[in-house]
Amino acid sequence: MASSSWLQSFLNPSKNWFAAQHKKAVAGRLRRYGLRFEDLYDPKEDLDIKEAMNRLPREIVDARNQRLKRAMDLSMKHEYLPEDLQAMQTPFRSYLKDMLALSIPVYPFALEWDGKVKENAGFCHKLLCHSVEVKRENAEREALGALPLYQRSIP
Repeated sequence: MASSSWLQSFLNPSKNWFAAQHKKAVAGRLRRYGLRFEDLYDPKEDLDIKEAMNRLPREIVDARNQRLKRAMDLSMKHEYLPEDLQAMQTPFRSYLKDMLALSIPVYPFALEWDGKVKENAGFCHKLLCHSVEVKRENAEREALGALPLYQRSIP
């Protein structure tokens, strides 16, 4: 438990100066192009992100697509947003977190840290749950005889 709390404090920007500096640098880079952190998630790579994106209202999805198009346009032109628009950007304002919490189920499995098994009482680590979800979906596809997603072709 001590190593878990140490890791949490190490990664928390309010407690660790280096984490705060990294968050500040990432925020600056996102502001240059007018992006939010959640805009960088790829729905083609992560099925949970895709499901969460499908549950979002159309206006939010359209705004995300506009931000991505603007960022690609600025990048191709080797330009940044004007300073006044950069100041208005909110790179860590979340729009996907609530829908992502709905799309990722909580699995009742035991986790092992420091040689001790701890029951999962409502806690779901995103990476572990995502791994379980992807393995379940891949097994379901194999049972149905479908090709993997990256091997499909249009007839």
